[in-house]
Amino acid sequence: MEIVVLTMKASVIEMFLVLLVTGIHSNKETTKKVKRPKFTVPQINCDVKAGKIINPEFVVKCPAGCQDPRYHVYGTDIYASYSSVCGAAVHRNNRNATKEGPEDWRRNVTAVVMAWRQMGTGKVRRRVTGGPAWSAVGLGSRKEDRSGVLDNSGGKILVRKVAGQSGYKGSYSNGVQSLSLPRWRESFIVSEAKPQKGVTYPSALTYSSSKSPAAKAGETTKAYQKPSVPGTTAQPVTLIRVLRTTTAEATHTTTLSKPSPSAGSSTSSPRPQPMGQRSQELELWSTTVYTSSPSSAGTNPGETDLWKPGSVLLNAGFVPKEELSTQSSEPVSQGDPSCKIDLSFLIDGSASIGKRRFRIQKQFLADVAQALHIGPAGPLMGVVQYGDNPATHFNLKTHVSSRDLKTAIEKITQRGGLSNVGRAISFVTKNFFSKVNGNRGGAPNVAVVIVDGWPTDKVEEASRLARESGINIFFITIEGAVENEKQYVIEPNFANKAVCRTNGFYSLNVQSWFSLHKTVQPLVKRVCDTERLACSKTCFNSADIGFVIDGSSSVGTSNFRTVLQFVANLSKEFEISDTDTRIGAVQYTYEQRLEFGFDDYNTKPDILNAIKRVGYWSGGTSTGAAINYALEQLFKKSKPNKRKLMILITDGRSYDDVRIPAMVAHHKGVITYAIGVAWAAQDELEVIATHPAKDHSFFVDEFDNLYKSVPKIIQNICTEFNSQPRN
Repeated sequence: MEIVVLTMKASVIEMFLVLLVTGIHSNKETTKKVKRPKFTVPQINCDVKAGKIINPEFVVKCPAGCQDPRYHVYGTDIYASYSSVCGAAVHRNNRNATKEGPEDWRRNVTAVVMAWRQMGTGKVRRRVTGGPAWSAVGLGSRKEDRSGVLDNSGGKILVRKVAGQSGYKGSYSNGVQSLSLPRWRESFIVSEAKPQKGVTYPSALTYSSSKSPAAKAGETTKAYQKPSVPGTTAQPVTLIRVLRTTTAEATHTTTLSKPSPSAGSSTSSPRPQPMGQRSQELELWSTTVYTSSPSSAGTNPGETDLWKPGSVLLNAGFVPKEELSTQSSEPVSQGDPSCKIDLSFLIDGSASIGKRRFRIQKQFLADVAQALHIGPAGPLMGVVQYGDNPATHFNLKTHVSSRDLKTAIEKITQRGGLSNVGRAISFVTKNFFSKVNGNRGGAPNVAVVIVDGWPTDKVEEASRLARESGINIFFITIEGAVENEKQYVIEPNFANKAVCRTNGFYSLNVQSWFSLHKTVQPLVKRVCDTERLACSKTCFNSADIGFVIDGSSSVGTSNFRTVLQFVANLSKEFEISDTDTRIGAVQYTYEQRLEFGFDDYNTKPDILNAIKRVGYWSGGTSTGAAINYALEQLFKKSKPNKRKLMILITDGRSYDDVRIPAMVAHHKGVITYAIGVAWAAQDELEVIATHPAKDHSFFVDEFDNLYKSVPKIIQNICTEFNSQPRN
């Protein structure tokens, strides 16, 4: 009996061992067969800015050549998100980071995560200036004596969000000159480290506008999907495919919508806009991708396939029952935040276009209003009609939704008269973009001019003043003059004389009124591409800056060259042209000398060369007389729409009175910065400087320290500019 029991026990043990060995072997085989999918690192261009990418954490590969100065970087160590990601990675001096070990890396990551979590609790709100920030972390092994996260040959970096930052100092590092900024809504920090284990990084990036930089870099993009609001159920949208016909009768039946952020995908279509129900996710476009079926037989190649939401009854003003039940509880649309512009349409009401074409023009406006997704946090739109004289139908704050705007557009009646476009542009420059009319200051100002044929007055001078006021002018010319009509055109090449820049971006030529509808989407993409709105006023492109330089004997030849380098360093920070910032300079001792005026040089290289050529004069110190001289010889010729900045540098007390000349300068609207060196009198600096003196007067103990004050001066100039109305 005992033998039988022992035999059974041995059999059970043997069976258990067989099963155990088999399981282990099977597990090994399974492990061998399962392969991790290969991670694809998206590539970006050198000009891609951190703020354009939505993904909270991602790995990208930068190309070679990002050391080029045209890829702007703002800040040092902490960069504004308006900076080139790759340019910042090259700029970042990372010698200290090369000594970090694994424990340092873990501590840094923990600090970043804690800072990010605290943003939601309000614990670090004091340091956040308007939005999330970015952190870019280089991949790969650490190298000794490396000066940047990347060198100019490119490489991979890891990007993640961290807490925000205000105040960015410019500096020169690793072949990249970064610029200064007083504040920006996002920041990013560049350092060298490895990606966190267990974190999955996206193989494709999501961009904040439909004009994705990824398309230029050849990568695919993927729509960002915001989590749904708890307690809500997504309702399917019924779509009807509508073919755009080429007949005049069918040109106004379809409402166009703004493209989704995934417009770079070959399968994406314009985002549907349900009329009775709007998603609660107001900040982002829908991520649903609709694939259009192949064109049916008999469809013309030139016809455009469009998607129309709901049923045909929606366009007749009917709302389905299931939507009526939720309509009263819906939040008001805030608009598309990625297209925050203040937009004025100047429409042609002249008698020459007739009633039919005027109706087409109104339908075009309605289609644009629908596609723009109007709202207080997005684009706002007003309309001015011109004929003999211009008149505002409604301003920026009259209607703050696409639906209200379309209703108002329908009620516009034609004025008749001539096509005085120049007069209309002057009217908009002086009257439309004001605070009382809803101008928001921080939003770019855009004017879209629609003209039938050609203007009946000149536009060049009016358009120049508009550009200098920070207005980005777009021109839509419909049925322009043919060869035998050009003799009647008052101002040849009028469109190029009117638009913000003559690079083709701001001009649209339409062959026929009946094809105007095809211009809706190209126009919407352009006006919403705020980074290309070159005429928008900033603290860097909207001033006449006059340097008043002390050339007295106490300065000396060597120190005078240091002062000129200081002047050059300040000048480099600005965008210089005949319509942007202009630079002039006066040197003084007992006497005064105009070195160059505002109209003498219109490019940055020419200005820097002119500064370099200034010769040292030597003599006494009559600062009061120098201020009067600068007011007469420099600022009397300043343009009326420019901010007037006087930057005076002196190394001692003046032999004459400075109080009255300084008061005259302040009374004439000249913002005066007083920079004192060595033996300069602090009380005189405060008298010369614009109030408050603490923001407009600076003192350094020796000439070699002048360069240290450049970032603070630029920051104060920009802070003051940003605190004032844009126009």
